[in-house]
Amino acid sequence: MTASNETGNLFSRRGFLMRSAKAGVSIAAACSAGYLFYDSGGAIAPREPEAVRLPDFALPGMKGRMSVVRGSDRVKSLRAALNGLGGLAAFIKKGDRVLLKVNAAFASPPALSATTHPQLIVETVRLCYAAGAASVVLTDNPINDPMSCFRLTGIEQAAREAGAELILPREHYFRSTSVPGGMLIQNWPLLYEPFKGITKLIGMAPVKDHHRSGASLGMKNWYGLLGGRRNMFHQNIHTIIQELALMVRPTLVILDGTFSMMTNGPTGGSLSDLKRTDTLIVSTDQVAADAFAARLLNKTTDDLPFIAKAAAAGAGTADYEDLRPVIIQAEG
Repeated sequence: MTASNETGNLFSRRGFLMRSAKAGVSIAAACSAGYLFYDSGGAIAPREPEAVRLPDFALPGMKGRMSVVRGSDRVKSLRAALNGLGGLAAFIKKGDRVLLKVNAAFASPPALSATTHPQLIVETVRLCYAAGAASVVLTDNPINDPMSCFRLTGIEQAAREAGAELILPREHYFRSTSVPGGMLIQNWPLLYEPFKGITKLIGMAPVKDHHRSGASLGMKNWYGLLGGRRNMFHQNIHTIIQELALMVRPTLVILDGTFSMMTNGPTGGSLSDLKRTDTLIVSTDQVAADAFAARLLNKTTDDLPFIAKAAAAGAGTADYEDLRPVIIQAEG
């Protein structure tokens, strides 16, 4: 073999090794990015170069509205609460595309009140269509297997019955988002696909205890929009709830306190964890709604620091009495 051939082979081998090393670094980096988007609840989302931000779904002329209904029948209470605010038609207009962010976090039956009750979902969807909505979709990114959660909670059947589309999380449905000035939600995966084309947003959550934050209510419900290793936020739970309230500005929130989970939240698991509190809250102010719902758990806003933090950040008011909520006693 000539010297020139030996030299050529040497450089070829070096070039191959360098290209292989660079490829290995690129693959490792890609895997690391994918790992950051991994969620034990079933979402792996590739990092997107272009960040997104959710629009403000609140209606300027409807700020600071709240209706509280006392009653044991969820459907009647919902109708009464919405009527107390002028009816759902005051919020949903012809052609609106509505997203219901439900709580389907756990694979548990509706009777345990750990998830959004299917009766409320059916009625809300029906009322949206009656108000002229062009479409209604439901979504959540559950902790457990998504399909199992939506089925066992009765939410899948409720969506089908009411004619709504159920969007399960998929890895390519997530996009990177940041909360301006936030400490935690920075370049974090957000379940963004269901929001495409959406004009109105309604959050629907049960009233329940939470072993870390003290309560899981309307603002905590947005936690289900995050992907990635979101369990790391449990170390700073009150701050993450504050940032969620800044990330998501809903049209309405509906809090179901027909039965409130008093202990062993947020999963519960026994009817003994529940107390009949016969209350349903509908509000355009998610902070005020949470502050009122705290009473059903025998807690004050001092017991739940995330409420004061969200109010201080400008997400709403902790003084629900300042809203002069409409209090209604429902029939039945």
